[in-house]
Amino acid sequence: MTADRTIPEVPGVLSAAELRTTVDAIAEWQLPSGMVPWTPGGHADPWNHVEAAMALAIGGRIAEAERAYDWLVGLQRPDGAWHQYYLADRVEQDKLDANVCAYVAAGVWHHWLLTADRGFVETLWPVVERAIDFVLDLQTPRGEILWARHADGTPWSFALLTGSSSIAHSLRCAIAIAELLGHERPDWELSAARLAHVIRTAEADAFSPKHRWAMDWYYPVLAGVLTGAAGRDRLNDRIDAFLMDGRGIRCVKDRPWVTVAESCECLLAHLAVGDRDMAESLFRWAQQYRVESGRYWTGTVYPDEVHFPADEQSTYTAAAVVLAADGLAGASKASALFVDHDAVLPPLLDIEDDRYSPLREFQAEQLDE
Repeated sequence: MTADRTIPEVPGVLSAAELRTTVDAIAEWQLPSGMVPWTPGGHADPWNHVEAAMALAIGGRIAEAERAYDWLVGLQRPDGAWHQYYLADRVEQDKLDANVCAYVAAGVWHHWLLTADRGFVETLWPVVERAIDFVLDLQTPRGEILWARHADGTPWSFALLTGSSSIAHSLRCAIAIAELLGHERPDWELSAARLAHVIRTAEADAFSPKHRWAMDWYYPVLAGVLTGAAGRDRLNDRIDAFLMDGRGIRCVKDRPWVTVAESCECLLAHLAVGDRDMAESLFRWAQQYRVESGRYWTGTVYPDEVHFPADEQSTYTAAAVVLAADGLAGASKASALFVDHDAVLPPLLDIEDDRYSPLREFQAEQLDE
């Protein structure tokens, strides 16, 4: 099924017809089960799987997108989690990654913004609720969220800035879903506020240092935790470490490995703080990695221009291009989700505001239990 809706285009860079080809390429690799592997015969992880579902929906392939969510519903564990990696017929990596689990909320809210299908949201609400509750069981008293649990339930000992930033965004999506359906989750609101607060004020103490990685640089901005001048300052402070002019964003600062997905996510972060010129440049540069099928090379190493991983054109990379195009074009009702957070998401509470002291007391009681 292909829905009748506007396909994004970025004039002079990528046409709607070309973007539709990219969406079709994602759909071509989707399995009958609904799973969207990175590559044919490869694995899928729930985070990038949801990213692919968002891209399918932007491209009007609503049935395929909903089949992707059905796959997640069928695999959700009783504790609300998913394993980190799946093959077509089995679990490949059994770790339970908090960020991977939380992202279903972002996908469901994105789908609502596109379709206004309340029945879909009502059906997925129990899935979102269980997933978010699993994730918040990993929140520390300070506010950060531990990376993961082992399959036996043992928690990891540290938190990651990129993952916690993405979770902060997913939490706001989950709160929006709860409000839409008339469910009150004040614990989620305060958890999101505490998480955002620790990202803003205690990065060095709360998170395992991953400064080599571009995602740790831009994700607090992409996720809407650092906004306005603070967001612009963060992007400006480290852009020289990650930007290859005319090429894109390095995945890690000390390797000449440009990745299209990171370039597209980073452009959304720039767009979120009003730097459209940089966003448009990054999107334009990303098109040099496009192939005739509409897919994109995952990564390219310079100066030899060798593709790494070798010959990989991943579905999640194509999905990142689609979301970036929608953010730039403003074509869909979901286009603001990563670039104008306050327009489509509930505000983050200020935990230092005395008006929210009853909420703090409520959550303290929950933590004691």
